[in-house]
Amino acid sequence: MLAIARGLMARPKLLLLDEPSLGLAPLVVRFIFEFIRKLRDEGQTILLVEQNARQALAVSSYAYVIERGRIVLQGQSDGLKSDPAIARAYLGQIA
Repeated sequence: MLAIARGLMARPKLLLLDEPSLGLAPLVVRFIFEFIRKLRDEGQTILLVEQNARQALAVSSYAYVIERGRIVLQGQSDGLKSDPAIARAYLGQIA
């Protein structure tokens, strides 16, 4: 939270977040993503790099899936979340 707050002090047009959930307890991760969602809803543009695909898709409007350094999928987050192949491969859901 402190790192995000320090970044926001400069009033950036684009906030870059690299793995904000890394190494955090699940309760803290939930809080961080609620805060990211609030920033988004207030109009802050955010570039989020996150391995937790479920959380990332929940707070984003557009997503890229990168494998071995290459973009293999891209699209509206809602569309990617509802795609059965994406659910199986990245969200741990059996569709």
